[in-house]
Amino acid sequence: MIKNGNVICISSIDWDFVWQGHQEIMSILAANGNKVLFIENTGVRIPNLRDIGRLKKRLKNWYSGILGIRKEKDNLYIYSPLILPFPHLGLARWLNKYIALFSIKQWMRIMDFSDPVIWTFLPTGFTLDLADKIPHKALIYYCIDNFLASSPQASGVRDTEIELFKRADLVFVTAMELYVYSKKYRDEVSIFPFGVNLDKFERYRERKERVVPEDMLGLPRPIIGYQGGIHKWVDLELVGKMAGIFPAWSFVMVGPRQVDVSGLLNIGNVHFLGKKSHDELVGYIDNFDVCTIPYLITDYTRNVYPTKLNEYLALGKTIVSTALPEVLSFNDKYHGLVRVADDHAGFAAHLMEAVSRPEAPPAALAERYSAAGDNSWQKRVEEMSVLIEKAMEKKKTDIDTRWNQSLKKIYRSASRKTLILAAAVFFSYFAIFKTPLIWFLAEPLRVSDEPRKADVIVVFGGGVGETGEAGQGYEERVLKAVNLYRKGYAGKIIFSTGYVYAINEADIMWALAVSFGVPPEDIILEKKAATTYQNVIFTSRIIEEKNWRTALIVTSPYHMRRVRMVYATNFPDINAISTPVEPCSFFGNKKEISLRQIRALIHEIAAIADYKYKGYI
Repeated sequence: MIKNGNVICISSIDWDFVWQGHQEIMSILAANGNKVLFIENTGVRIPNLRDIGRLKKRLKNWYSGILGIRKEKDNLYIYSPLILPFPHLGLARWLNKYIALFSIKQWMRIMDFSDPVIWTFLPTGFTLDLADKIPHKALIYYCIDNFLASSPQASGVRDTEIELFKRADLVFVTAMELYVYSKKYRDEVSIFPFGVNLDKFERYRERKERVVPEDMLGLPRPIIGYQGGIHKWVDLELVGKMAGIFPAWSFVMVGPRQVDVSGLLNIGNVHFLGKKSHDELVGYIDNFDVCTIPYLITDYTRNVYPTKLNEYLALGKTIVSTALPEVLSFNDKYHGLVRVADDHAGFAAHLMEAVSRPEAPPAALAERYSAAGDNSWQKRVEEMSVLIEKAMEKKKTDIDTRWNQSLKKIYRSASRKTLILAAAVFFSYFAIFKTPLIWFLAEPLRVSDEPRKADVIVVFGGGVGETGEAGQGYEERVLKAVNLYRKGYAGKIIFSTGYVYAINEADIMWALAVSFGVPPEDIILEKKAATTYQNVIFTSRIIEEKNWRTALIVTSPYHMRRVRMVYATNFPDINAISTPVEPCSFFGNKKEISLRQIRALIHEIAAIADYKYKGYI
């Protein structure tokens, strides 16, 4: 058996749930010197109202530990993760990975816990994510349930389970149906049905005096017993019908209620004794006269190997079961040790016959004890350990023999990626800077009308404008306005800019226009505007004061779309005619583009988005 190693168990149940193989296996491994971190159930479906109690328990368990981790016994630690309960939602899965990894890795560092065997009962994305992030010696998937049949929400594990089948170093299953299913996705699968803690049952059998549990005292015999979770796979109708057929008998159900059992509560000879500790269960089973496995036959239970089967046999009990495939298979191997009923009438007949023969002959007891011995957990874990050790050795050998191939593969992959990246960078650079692509994409920013007679020419200052440098851009705009003025399109000019670089830009534009022959009295200065929005607002107020209606707008070509949108939203009565500077020196060469020009165009697009957000346009 593997010893002195490290094991992370990703469980499909909580530690203090009904005692099953999860707890048995990890307890055995811990007792053999392996340090075990048992991660409680993170779920295969979204919780509902029935899970409130379990969620409260999880919260309590988290607080009882440090970062959710507590010590259960020597070498065995329990992690109760507080994560988002959406196992198939991408964002939740991403967050859960980092929430859990924070606690796990801190604990691993403190405990000198490295290179574990990751043993999972849960085929979810959570498992795959932990396996990706935690270096491990082996990844084992112990498939004990048909999750796809357990509930509609659990069907979300289909893809992650298939991936886990392919990635796991070993796959164990508990039932033949699960074996057939698993073989669709991998060649090597091993069947290991759940076993029994034989030492515990043998010690109990050897006791000279056996005790009747207090809550069974006084119950009329025979006692027909069931132990385990009282869940939706238990045939409660069958139990009720048997209690009606045999009203003088006691039908005892030992285990936590997980479904509504109200239909049986008014039947006087049906007794629900609740959940018991695993140590107590031996005494309860021993006081059953007949043990039962009253499961429904469904797509889910066809994959179920009932743990209680070997526990019943370890005490030499007579068993009556419904026709579960795994029970039938067990009977084939052990010559019909279990009484199997195909229907309710058959179940009643088997009960009647079992009760009529309360004492099993020594030979029958020996057969039952022997079958239980074949299925002890100690033996199971030893057999599993042999396969695990071989898998770890093979993995180590594969790494040693394939390191050069792996390195070459990594090098080739890196080379391809480098070439692809270099090609992408080259073509991107060429497309952006050496073709008209950006100009084509920016074309919607340009708006241009044929100039026509107007009341005024409105010129927006350049500021740092599209060039990104002070003192540039306004000259072309002044020249454009002067040409329009000279051609008689309008008799007045408004220069609008509040930009100051040593001298207010409006004054410079005024002086330049006057030097070109525009009479000072035909020039109006607006010297407060610091933004395009203010350019439009302040000049439009002047236009309205003068009772003008039509204006020729002069600015750079790729600025014009935003200007027109501001006019249309805020001053729809003003007829704004777009007469941009064309050609524009800064935007002159359409065959190539510079980084400064790209920055200017991006700035314009971002400004339009900002104006939309602010409600300016």
